[in-house]
Amino acid sequence: MREMKDSGIAWIGAIPNHWRVSKIKQIVRWKSVKGQPDLPVLSLYRDYGVIPKDSRDDNHNVTSLDTSGYKVVEHGDLVINKMKAWQGSLAVSEYNGIVSPAYHICKITSENICKKYLHYLLRDASYLPEYMRLSTGLRVGQWDLSFDDFKNIPFLVPSLAEQERIAAFLDAECAEIDAVLEKTRASIEEYKKLKQAVITQAVTKGIFDKQIYPHNVKLKYLLYIASGDAIRNEELSEVGKYPAYGGGESLGFASKYNTLENSLIVGRVGARCGCVTYIDSKAWATDNALIVHPICNPRYMYYMLIYSQLNNLNTSNAQPLITATKIKNVVVPYFLEDICQKKIVDFLDEKCACIDAIIEKKQQYLIEIETYKKSLIYEYVTGKKEVV
Repeated sequence: MREMKDSGIAWIGAIPNHWRVSKIKQIVRWKSVKGQPDLPVLSLYRDYGVIPKDSRDDNHNVTSLDTSGYKVVEHGDLVINKMKAWQGSLAVSEYNGIVSPAYHICKITSENICKKYLHYLLRDASYLPEYMRLSTGLRVGQWDLSFDDFKNIPFLVPSLAEQERIAAFLDAECAEIDAVLEKTRASIEEYKKLKQAVITQAVTKGIFDKQIYPHNVKLKYLLYIASGDAIRNEELSEVGKYPAYGGGESLGFASKYNTLENSLIVGRVGARCGCVTYIDSKAWATDNALIVHPICNPRYMYYMLIYSQLNNLNTSNAQPLITATKIKNVVVPYFLEDICQKKIVDFLDEKCACIDAIIEKKQQYLIEIETYKKSLIYEYVTGKKEVV
């Protein structure tokens, strides 16, 4: 077992005796080259690093029509999303291209640094609290990590040969782990599709022994909708007593007339735009939400809204957004009889609970594997374990 010493860095702890501690400014140079709009647009992901934007379909950031002001990234450059560095949004690029002018681009200037080792080290979870501490701004979405602060962050320097061994080892190990993660994520998506298919079949065709056909009805005849609204001062004592639901991270609140039991909350804007939550007890709704009060069986309405896939109603080119008017004009198959609605609800509650249990188990497995991956990277980039 090799000898260790205190690194002098609180979030790193002990490191091997022969490792050095330096500062990032010793090995990088800030750069800002623009005026090459024909280069491919790149995206920076916390999970995947820097990749071509068109290689995935889950990046909803809109590329500017004029990309002449985008910054040029060369293979081996360090790319930093200064507003989300505290989430791990920085990486060494393996591609040439351009990125938003809001990013920091750094050229790695030292020949004694393995770029892939630096990639793993600076993305390690142990560094994230330091990025958070150095980021400034009024609120989370406006935090900014300045390059002057970033360049003074300490980093660990083993020999170049050891850096290369660590990088090669982690490349191989992480490739295997990532394959398991991708397979598990794909399986989760398949179960979500199965759940949607089961709901669609039951809502549109029914589950009855004899042929009973639904009527096509616009939702505006089956519900009324209120928006999340600011609470009055005299209601402040109620805040915190009940859970809050909505479409974004910021928690606004709904007036008391919007907090009826057995209602539905639909995300109006943001990441949860179109997502439906069934509320069986009193709750507040955020100002990013629409509160749906059904005039039929509320659980039946819940499944009809899921069948309708309200997130597809988003027509915004920027921030995802749907409106009450769009929801009201959706046409759904509607079984008039209460007994039919109840049978569909009972059937779907049972089937969906089984599928949800499988999804939850797989999501927990994802968390365990991701935690193991983070632990593995930390142990090797900080020298707690040695590549032999």
